[in-house]
Amino acid sequence: MSSGRRWSALPCGRRRKWVVLALWLVLLLAAAPPAGKLMGVEDNQASSWLPANAESTRVQEAQRRFQPVDTAEAVVVYQRSGGVTAEDRAAAARDAESFAGAPHVVGPVVGPAVSADGQAMQTVVPVEVGTTGWNNLKPAVDSMRATAAADAPPGLVTHVTGPGGIAADQAKAFEGIDSTLLFATVGVVVVLLLLTYRSPVLWLLPLLSAGAALTVAEAVVYLLAKHAGLTVNAQSAGILIVLVLGAGTDYALLLTARYREELRRHQDRHEAMAAALHRAGPAVLASSATVVASMLCLLVAEMNSTRGLGPVCAIGVVVALLAMLTLLPALLVTVGRWVFWPVRPGYGTPEPTRTGRWARIGGWITDRPRKVWIATALALAACTAGLVSLDATGLSAAGSFTGTPDSVTGQQVLAAHFPGGTGAPLSVISNAGPPLDAVRQAAASTPGIAGIGPAEVRGGEAFFPATLADAPDSAAARATVDRVRTAVHAVPGANAQVGGPTAVVLDAGRAAARDNRVIIPLVLAVVLLILAALLRAVVAPLVLIATVVLSYAAALGISAFFFAHVFHFEGQDPAFPLFVFVFLVALGIDYNIFLMTRVREESAHLGTRRGAVAGLAATGGVITSAGLVLAATFAVLGTLPLVGFAEIGFAVALGVLLDTLVVRSVLVTALTADLTHHMWWPGQLSHERPLAAEVD
Repeated sequence: MSSGRRWSALPCGRRRKWVVLALWLVLLLAAAPPAGKLMGVEDNQASSWLPANAESTRVQEAQRRFQPVDTAEAVVVYQRSGGVTAEDRAAAARDAESFAGAPHVVGPVVGPAVSADGQAMQTVVPVEVGTTGWNNLKPAVDSMRATAAADAPPGLVTHVTGPGGIAADQAKAFEGIDSTLLFATVGVVVVLLLLTYRSPVLWLLPLLSAGAALTVAEAVVYLLAKHAGLTVNAQSAGILIVLVLGAGTDYALLLTARYREELRRHQDRHEAMAAALHRAGPAVLASSATVVASMLCLLVAEMNSTRGLGPVCAIGVVVALLAMLTLLPALLVTVGRWVFWPVRPGYGTPEPTRTGRWARIGGWITDRPRKVWIATALALAACTAGLVSLDATGLSAAGSFTGTPDSVTGQQVLAAHFPGGTGAPLSVISNAGPPLDAVRQAAASTPGIAGIGPAEVRGGEAFFPATLADAPDSAAARATVDRVRTAVHAVPGANAQVGGPTAVVLDAGRAAARDNRVIIPLVLAVVLLILAALLRAVVAPLVLIATVVLSYAAALGISAFFFAHVFHFEGQDPAFPLFVFVFLVALGIDYNIFLMTRVREESAHLGTRRGAVAGLAATGGVITSAGLVLAATFAVLGTLPLVGFAEIGFAVALGVLLDTLVVRSVLVTALTADLTHHMWWPGQLSHERPLAAEVD
């Protein structure tokens, strides 16, 4: 037995399968407790999301010398359209006293201040953020909302907004994200597995294996976050669930399909599984390696949130791979052929895929390959026209929610009655002494600044706030940040820096743009090398990369059109193109790997054109099912009330469907049939004499 055969027989031997099952049982018992603690080690502080070397991040660190704990300012807004009354002012003053003594409130409570038009009041309350980020903000803000509403005289409307109020509503949106995504994803996977297998029992085994993989992956991530400094936040924890269940189920579908095929050729189910692992294992390994390598490319990102996502997702995929290559085979050979009921694959029965729907589609494509691939490529290229609607410059507070939470309404009230940047001022840090006055004058005279606050001096450094004239999440406010930075940087000896919420958004957008320029080419290069090693060719990897990039551009174009003209979203997060690219290229190339490894196998004895038909016939059904599962799991992200997640889920789901139903089944098959043996250049298959049927 070859070394490959010996390896593939390890998890499915007559005795070894029991060892594998026992090891996984022990592993799950050990992993369940730490997996349940993952949310407790999430780091949702701003510094865990921001670029580490950005000026706004340095200002945050410097502010700790003035404020020992991280704070976020919650702004309590009161509004009465006919003008606030003396009773309203008294109620707001009582609220301010109550807020000052509340838990998690640090520093002086400022206000209530009445607007110039007399119709609104605001009270600024600094709330301790703590080491868990926004998790502290939600109970504090909820308490403020309840206090203000309970004490308000009839007709006085209250809201809590500002950075603290918005972050609290974001925390509420993420509340229960793990259970929401888990239950929704499991439900989708169950339905699709039932439709795929048409068996009342078989679907349980892939789902159990994927669930086991998720538990172990979450335990590993927890342990690394707790003891090795791995950064995990609500975003990466949520995507981990979707990725492990989606990718794991994909690998399970491919392996189970090959096992069912081998059961028709082997009387002994253990030998059938060993053969299935031997044949399908390299494709699954290459697929997972592509995803892992692509995710690890995120480690070069400047954005901390992007950089932290990479290893978390890579861990999830590795564990999913191990589960599908060990636990699932052991479960399948343990239960036997009956699990496929009512259509049991009997020994010696014909393989239905050889003459099924996908064989007929493949035959139609290979009869006219050049016309098919040119028409398909032109159709996909036309879809990229929607890219003109792409606006990945960031989302405002109002635009980041699919609904209208209280903080967004409060921000609108605040903007209507107070200077635009009230409640979210810029933070200016400089050296104390003579340069301080010059820095304050430079900031105050900058267009777009409505006023500056008093300076606080400690240990040779000074800090003061600068109120923006425009809404803090507007493009005009971001432009003001650049002007203020230019002005204060020019003050000799001041070493002045500018931060604050608007500066954070500006720096994050620029870091994301840099990450797009660096990581996208890096991912393409890594995937190209993996494909070249797997297919032992140069032409085929280049063709596959080109098709996936075209698929990505088409998916992005269609998505941008829907976001702008159907869903009426405000725009996209700056990191949106990168996240969609990494997921689509890493996961989309999977299906090309599954197809082309089988095409290469068949081409060795059938010739490339007939091998393309045989490969599509054998893999078409299972790859389509896998694509539907993965698309549906990512679409689950749309259940969250956050535009950023909804956009990623929609675009990735659409891209996976395009890649599965159009690019892989039509475009790649047609290109392979048209290029014939040249597809494998310079490998051995490219030197084989083409069959007469392949010569035009």
